[in-house]
Amino acid sequence: MFYSLSLLFGSFVGFALGLTGGGGSLLAVPLLIYGLSISPREAFGISLAAVGATALIGLGQRMRVGEVELGTGVLFALAGMTGAPIGIWFAGKIPETVLLILFAVLMLFIAWKMWRESSQEIKKISQMEPSTCQREESGKLKFTSRCALLLILVGLGTGFLSGMFGVGGGVVIVPALIMFSGMTIHRAVGTSLLVIVLISISGVLSHFVAGRGISLEVTGLFVLGGIIGLFLSNLVSKRIPGSMLQKVFAAGIVVVAIFVAGKTLA
Repeated sequence: MFYSLSLLFGSFVGFALGLTGGGGSLLAVPLLIYGLSISPREAFGISLAAVGATALIGLGQRMRVGEVELGTGVLFALAGMTGAPIGIWFAGKIPETVLLILFAVLMLFIAWKMWRESSQEIKKISQMEPSTCQREESGKLKFTSRCALLLILVGLGTGFLSGMFGVGGGVVIVPALIMFSGMTIHRAVGTSLLVIVLISISGVLSHFVAGRGISLEVTGLFVLGGIIGLFLSNLVSKRIPGSMLQKVFAAGIVVVAIFVAGKTLA
């Protein structure tokens, strides 16, 4: 039963990751803690490893169709890889109960952000030329010092959250890439997978350096389920409008956040 649940939960994570370019780890952590009775700190580590490995599979699919912007993604990821160890160190100083409440608050904030971005008004704003980062007529990003600094700062924040809560950060990365670098939604999703992979590597290594082990068995099953979920998401995404999927996922995150907060406070 334990193995079946690990595989099933992993498929949920991969499904969400494939549809939104992120958000999978927001489901992974509660599923690991409350579905498989794994301690919060280990759950954060398993989430990082499983989401990173699953994102690597999705990255290969996106690269084949040219939906990954390597330069922007690597810059963003390098900053995130610096922030992840800081987040892990900071999380080690906070009681688990407080950490879970903060995680629930983060989930609610991200759900609100995803819901807003699914509206037509926000879509129109995201398609406007960004004020900080500009692009050439060919579509190539102009790496000015101001643009690079902005991407580095957002990357640092994303990495910090990844290390602290075991989240891949895709739900932050995708809108950030659209609004600050002028990417299209499809390229932003593909590029976010590259960032998630690199930040996850940094976070997992930092997790082990901090002396916190993770179950390789559960991680492997999560990754296998994630691959199945990625495949299913590719089929579904072609049939359902992206804005509808985003709103449904945002509503689901709210329900899970309320559950996490309720269980922790109880």
